[in-house]
Amino acid sequence: MAFDWAAFGVDLHLDLPAGSRRAGLERSLRSAIRSGRLAPGSRLPATRALAGSLGVARGTVAAAYDQLVAEGYLTARTGSGTTVAPVPPPVSFAPSAASPAPPRFDLRPGAPDVTAFPTAAWLRATRRALSAAALDYGDPRGHPSLRAALAEYLGRARGVLAHPDRIVVTSGYVQALSLLAALHPVVAMEDPGLAFHRAVARRSGAVVVPLPVDGSGARTDLLDSTVDAVVLTPANQYPTGVTLAPARRHAVAAWARASGGLVIEDDYDGEFRYDRQPVGAVQGMAPEQVAYVGTAAKTLAPGLRLGWVVLPARLVEAVVEAKRHTDYHTEVVGQLTLAELITSHGYDRHVRAARSRYRARRDLLLSRLRGEPVRGVAAGLHALVPLPPGGPRESDVLASAARHGLALGDLGSHWHAPGDHPQGLIVGYGTPSESRYPAALDVLARVLRA
Repeated sequence: MAFDWAAFGVDLHLDLPAGSRRAGLERSLRSAIRSGRLAPGSRLPATRALAGSLGVARGTVAAAYDQLVAEGYLTARTGSGTTVAPVPPPVSFAPSAASPAPPRFDLRPGAPDVTAFPTAAWLRATRRALSAAALDYGDPRGHPSLRAALAEYLGRARGVLAHPDRIVVTSGYVQALSLLAALHPVVAMEDPGLAFHRAVARRSGAVVVPLPVDGSGARTDLLDSTVDAVVLTPANQYPTGVTLAPARRHAVAAWARASGGLVIEDDYDGEFRYDRQPVGAVQGMAPEQVAYVGTAAKTLAPGLRLGWVVLPARLVEAVVEAKRHTDYHTEVVGQLTLAELITSHGYDRHVRAARSRYRARRDLLLSRLRGEPVRGVAAGLHALVPLPPGGPRESDVLASAARHGLALGDLGSHWHAPGDHPQGLIVGYGTPSESRYPAALDVLARVLRA
């Protein structure tokens, strides 16, 4: 009877060298065990099955097994089959560089409290959403259910003029930025701003130019026809925490209409406004000039890798085609789960609860740092603590914090180019768990007092 690979019980990859079949099989098995590729306790295929897969006689396999049992490489027990015996560990390769130990207290910006993830609600939504359709290949634009849910939610909660046909679901903000930057040769980005995002734009082929930020947000009044697109964080500028002023919003919309340029709106922490209702998106003012980008990274968790971009009509096909050749589609189970969470209003409830929780954290930060010049606390999950011009330096404060087991962010790494820039600390209050957050603030206060 012909050997049936589909019915082969235990897969075992072996290359038989030329020459004696038995000796070659022994050498292959011995080498696999010595190198650690076959770990102690691993079960080997039955002699009949392995003989069929290798195209050798069953007696050849049995003889090889018997020899390796005698040498102590294999163990054979009646009724239990043949397994790899415990052997000395293989010679290890050169060790890789050790990963740095995580800080005892982490107040770096950019992450939410993942311990507050709505696990029970997510699991309920997953059970309702999971179906055979969720496990098949998806649409590069994103699943229709999620795009419809996002269109309703973004219009209601963020003032975005969105139609499901204009939405493309992405694997987070970075993919959305990469897809858009690849279509625009010259991209202006806020200065200061996240260096990694500048690197993403450059790797996508764009030339990045700085756009200064002041107390009213990005200087959109400085944009001209040499720029093809501008990336803004208008709801909560990162890292200064400034909200883009109304005049600057009108200026960027007018620039885009006159020049044909694109505004890439990163709705950074747009849901987390504490002093009043969250500021609506710029996209609502000029939907044909703005690509609105949002994610579930802060509201839920960055590990979900779910983002979305609401596009002007002229860019939809180009972005969909680029995404098709990047990753084909974003994973579908998470999309359907998020759609279920949004349509059941579980997402709204979670965002409101998170907003209340982070506001309490913001208030505790301000109370512990009373007397310090803390800025950018009207929204978001981070605050900026400027350092006085006469010192201390950022590096000194960060080193002192590290000695106390505390990790902080610095303003210096966010400038486009080295120079005589203002110095400061960026304190993220989203990352620590509820139980560790007060202790982290105690250490921060001691460091700043010192």
